[in-house]
Amino acid sequence: MDKRLEPLLPYVQKPARYTNGELNAVHKEWADQITKVALAFPDIYDVGMGNLGFKILYEIINARPDALAERAYAPWLDMQQLMEERGIPLTVLESGRDLVEFDFVGFTLQHELSHTNIIKMMDLAGIPRFSHERGEEHPFIIAGGPCAYNVEPLADFFDFVVLGEGEEVINEILDLYAASRKSKGDKADFLRKVARLEGVYVPSFYTPVYTDDGMYAGLEPVEEGVPSKIRKRVLADMNTVPIPEEFVVPYVDAVHDRAMVEIMRGCSRGCRFCQAGMIYRPVRERDPELLKETLRKLVAATGYDEISLSSLSSGDYSQIGTLVTDLIAEFGPCGVGVSLPSLRLDSFGVELAEEIQKTRKTGLTFAPEAGTQRLRDVINKNVSDEDLKQVVQGAFSAGWYSIKLYFMIGLPTETEEDLDGIARLAHQVLQWGRKYGTGQRLPQVSVSVSSFVPKPHTPFQWMGQNTMEELREKQKYLKKALRHPGIRFNYPRVEESFVEAVFARGDRRLGPVLARAVDLGCQFDSWTDCFQFELWMQAFSDCGIDPHWYAQRTREFGETLPWDHLDPGLEKEFLLYEWQRALRGEPTPDCRWDYCSDCGVCPNLLVDIALAGGEA
Repeated sequence: MDKRLEPLLPYVQKPARYTNGELNAVHKEWADQITKVALAFPDIYDVGMGNLGFKILYEIINARPDALAERAYAPWLDMQQLMEERGIPLTVLESGRDLVEFDFVGFTLQHELSHTNIIKMMDLAGIPRFSHERGEEHPFIIAGGPCAYNVEPLADFFDFVVLGEGEEVINEILDLYAASRKSKGDKADFLRKVARLEGVYVPSFYTPVYTDDGMYAGLEPVEEGVPSKIRKRVLADMNTVPIPEEFVVPYVDAVHDRAMVEIMRGCSRGCRFCQAGMIYRPVRERDPELLKETLRKLVAATGYDEISLSSLSSGDYSQIGTLVTDLIAEFGPCGVGVSLPSLRLDSFGVELAEEIQKTRKTGLTFAPEAGTQRLRDVINKNVSDEDLKQVVQGAFSAGWYSIKLYFMIGLPTETEEDLDGIARLAHQVLQWGRKYGTGQRLPQVSVSVSSFVPKPHTPFQWMGQNTMEELREKQKYLKKALRHPGIRFNYPRVEESFVEAVFARGDRRLGPVLARAVDLGCQFDSWTDCFQFELWMQAFSDCGIDPHWYAQRTREFGETLPWDHLDPGLEKEFLLYEWQRALRGEPTPDCRWDYCSDCGVCPNLLVDIALAGGEA
C-alpha cells in the first residue's frame, strides 16, 4: 500500500479500504515498456468492488504481457480530509503509486450523481480537471459506462470516451498506444488515431453550436476526418470474450460481494422509461456449459458462498430453469447458494425463487412500476394486475412473508387515479399475504417509489420531468394513502432526482457547473447524507445556468438533442414511434418472442458481423 497512508489508518472508518493485499489482487512489475492503466471508480471501495464491468477490464488488461491495471476508489470523507491536510495525492491500491504516474486513468460512468466524484478524484490526484489544461506529462483521462451515452456535461474533462462494450476495444486502444509510443508520437497524434476506432469519442475534436436564443444546435468537427456520429461497440458473440475467473476478494463487506457471472446482455422487453433496456440491445446469451465451468473456477478461487446470475432480466435467459437446477445440484451440497438479481413477474419467476431459496425465504421483489394497467401500457410494462395476484399469492403460499414493490411517480400521462392504483395494489398484496400466508410471521409489504427521470435514447427522452413541487405532492399523497400496519413506504428526495435529470439531459454548458459544485463542496451526491442541494443551486446560479430548463422542459421532436451524435444503434424514428404508441396506450411485444419492432439495432449489428467476415 501507499506507505504515506499507513499512519492515517487508525483515524478512519474501515481502514481496510486502503490497505491493498486482497486475495487475487494482481501485482505486476512496473517497467518502462509496460502500459499502465488506473481503473478509477467514482465511489468508495465498498461500492466499487461490486462492479462487474470493473472486474472484467481488470482481468483483460492484466492478462496482457505489455500492460497492467490497478485500482483506485474515491476515499471517504475522513480519509480525504487527512490526505489534503498532509498533501498526500490519490494513489492506487496495488502499487501505492500516484494516479498521475499512469498512462491512462479510466473512470466508470455509472450514474449522473457520481459526476462530482470524478472531478474530486482528479483534484486529489493533482491532475488538472479540464483536458485542455493537461500536458504531455499527464495521463489520458478516459471513461466508459452507461452515462457515456450522454457524456456532454463531462466532455471537457475527458480526453476520450468509449461508447458501448469495452471488452474488445480496450485491447485495440492499448495496441494503438503501444505503437504510438514506439513511434514517439505525442498525445495529439494518439488522439487522432484513437478517434478512428469505432466507439471512441474525442470531445475536443468537436465544438458545440448554439442558436442566438441559447438552443443547442449540434456539434461541429474541428478535426478533419472524425465521424459525425460515434456508434457504440457491440459484442456479436458473448462466448468469445473472457469471463473473469478470479475476483479480488475485499477485506470489508462490499456491495454485491459474491461470485458473479453475466449470463446474458441486453433486454428486449422494451420498457419505454428504461435506458438500459434500450442502449444494451440486442439480447445475447452465454452458453450454459461455459457459465458452469467459469463458476467452478470462480468459486474455487474466491471461496464465495453465493453465486449471482447477472443480467437486466435474468429470468428471460432461455435456459434459466435448467441452469439454476444444475447449479443448485452441483453447488448446494457445498453450501453455495444461487441468486438472481431480477425475476419476471410471473409464476415461473416464483418457481425459480422457490428453487433458489429453499433454505431461506427472506423476501421477494417485484416491479409493477405503475399502479394501473393504463399507465403500464403507456410505459410498455407488460404486466397485469392478474399477473401480480398470481405471483404474490403463490409466493405467500410457498412461505414468503415479505414482498417489495417498486413503482415510479411522475411518468408521462400520470393521473391521480394512477397514484391511487399504487396504494390499492399495496393494500391488496397485504390482504393476499394474510389470506394465503402459511408461516407464523405477519406479512410485510414494502413500497418503494422513485421519481421518473427522462433519459437519453428512450421514447421518453423528449419529455420534461415533473416539477419538484409536483413530485413532493405526489409523495405526500401516497404517504397518506399507504399509512397502514404492515406497509412500509420508501421514497428518495426529489432534489436528487432533479439534479440527476439536469445532467441526464444536459450539454457542455454544464461542465463549469460541475466544477463549481465541487469547489463549493459537492461530492458523494448519491449518498443522501452527503447531498447538498443548496450548494448545487448556488453552483447553477454562479454559472448563470437555469437547471429547470434542462430537467423540466419538454423538447420538440425536431429539436437537436445534445446526445444525438452518440449512437446506440437505435433509430430515432423508432423512439418517436414508441412515444406515439405510448400516447395511444399501445404496448409493444417483446421482439424475442413476437414480431420485430424495427428498432434498428439488429440490422446494424448484422452489417458489422458481415464486415468482420463472421456469420450471423
